[in-house]
Amino acid sequence: MKRPEGFDQHPPRTPEVPATPNAGRPSAPRKPRRERAGRATKSAPELAPAASAKPATKPARTPRSRPAERSEPKPTAPARSEARKAARLRRRYERGEVRRFTRRSRHRRAGWLSAAGALVVLCLLVTVAVYSPLLALKTLKIEGASSVSAAEIRSALAGQIGTPLALVDFDKIKTDLGKFPLIRSYVTETVPPNTLIIHIVERTPLGVIARAGGYTVVDAAGVTLSHATERPPKLPIIDSGSSTTTSTAFKAAVSVLLALPASVSSKVDTISARTKDDVTLVLDGVGQRVVWGSAERSAVKARVLADLISHQNANSVVEYDVSAPNSAVVRSG
Repeated sequence: MKRPEGFDQHPPRTPEVPATPNAGRPSAPRKPRRERAGRATKSAPELAPAASAKPATKPARTPRSRPAERSEPKPTAPARSEARKAARLRRRYERGEVRRFTRRSRHRRAGWLSAAGALVVLCLLVTVAVYSPLLALKTLKIEGASSVSAAEIRSALAGQIGTPLALVDFDKIKTDLGKFPLIRSYVTETVPPNTLIIHIVERTPLGVIARAGGYTVVDAAGVTLSHATERPPKLPIIDSGSSTTTSTAFKAAVSVLLALPASVSSKVDTISARTKDDVTLVLDGVGQRVVWGSAERSAVKARVLADLISHQNANSVVEYDVSAPNSAVVRSG
C-alpha cells in the first residue's frame, strides 16, 4: 500500500536563534543604498528568513606553541681564565702597536730634522768656502818648469791672487799658460786654505828645421819652440823638402825618430823624407847611412838597426838597409 506523499515527512524544524540583547525589539528598516551615478543598481536579494540564517562564528584559533629557547651553557672557570688571558694579550698587543707607531714617527721626524740640519750646515760651509777671505788664493807654486821661467808663469797668473779658491778662473789660467809654447800640458792642484799648485809638463825638442837665416827648434807635434842662428847641438836636422810641419813626410820622419832607442837617436845627424815611404837617416861620425823605407813597423826596424850598429865598427863607412827588417842588409862603402 502506497503512502501518500507528505505524510511520512516531518515539518521542518526551525533553528533556535540565540538570544541577543536586541531580541524582542522591532528591527529598524534598513535604508536603501545610494545608487552610484552612471550605474544601475541591482536589487538586493531578499533576506532569507531568520530561521534559515546560520550564525557567523569564527573557529577558535589554536595558539601556536613557541619553540623553547635554547639556554646557553654558562662558561666554566677554565674558559673564563682563557678569555681573561686572551684579553690581556690583546691589550698588550695594542699597546705594543701604539708604541711601535709612535717610535716610527719619532724616528721619521728625527731623520727629517737631521737631514735638514745637515743641509743647513752644508750651505753654510759652501758659503764660507766661496765667499770667505780665509780661503782666498795667496800662494801660487809652479812645479816641473825648467826650460820655462817659473817667475814668468807666476807673473802671468798674478791676477788670480786674492780670489777664493772656489772661484778661481781656470779658463783664464788655460789662456795665460797657452802663451808659453814650451808648455805641453799642465795639471792644477788646489791645497786649502790658500795654495794653488800648477804641475808643468814641458815640450821636448825633437829636431831642427833649417830655414833662411837660421834654425827652428820643433817638438814631435811640430810646435816651434825657439829660433837660433846657429844649429843647436845634439838635435838632428829634419829635412822634409819644405819648411812646413804638417806634411806626411815630416810626420813620417818624426815617427821614425820617436821609435829609435836613445843609443841610436843620439847618433842621428840628419833625417830626410820626401814621402812617407822613403825615410833615410845619416849618422854622425863617418857618415853611415840608413835606408829606412816607410814608417811602418818602425819599432821592429829600430831594434834591428841597433843590433846591426852594435856589431859594426863605428869608423866603417857602411849602409844599413832595414826597409825589410826580416832580411836586413849591411852594405860597405
